[in-house]
Amino acid sequence: MKGKKYTTEDKIRILREADSGKNLLEVCREHNISEVSFHRWKRQFGQMDVNEAKRLKELERENSGLKKMLAGNSPSKRLRKSSVQGERRAVICGWPRRWPIR
Repeated sequence: MKGKKYTTEDKIRILREADSGKNLLEVCREHNISEVSFHRWKRQFGQMDVNEAKRLKELERENSGLKKMLAGNSPSKRLRKSSVQGERRAVICGWPRRWPIR
């Protein structure tokens, strides 16, 4: 069974609650999370504020979009497109497909 999904803001609020002086075990029990999850969140978000986390998420989203755009313009894809077009030209002109197209 999958556990509850917490948003980044929720995770940071839980971390700040533990930083404010509450016992770690109490915080984990209140929010129904394991200590392992708490420490993983602490390593991931550290001393980050909610605003910084939102900005980080926004930048990651932008970065993934740019990576997709870059992958769409990769040289191998352009090469495949040009070779397919070359094969079509060769067939239309009556040349054998094995001949290189310049």
